[in-house]
Amino acid sequence: MEDVNKDEVKKARKFVEGYAKKNGYKLNPNEEVLNTVIEGLARNKVEHGYQYCPCRLLTGDKEVDKDKICPCKWHKEEIEEDGQCHCQLFFKNK
Repeated sequence: MEDVNKDEVKKARKFVEGYAKKNGYKLNPNEEVLNTVIEGLARNKVEHGYQYCPCRLLTGDKEVDKDKICPCKWHKEEIEEDGQCHCQLFFKNK
């Protein structure tokens, strides 16, 4: 985490925890994967100004890329179909 702004990481973690709780999801139980995704969200916030999903490629076109801001446009469908979102951040609460 040395190259990621620690305050942004804390904000990202607070956001995903709150979002998961509010929407009945659970977060990835694998702390290493969870931390990697949260750090990616924080890094994207610092570098691009938005918490883009770190698992999706950005085009550079803000209009196209807005769908990739976490929680992305596809996460609910992915969780319903696969039990988790593409980034393996949010999981269906069984």
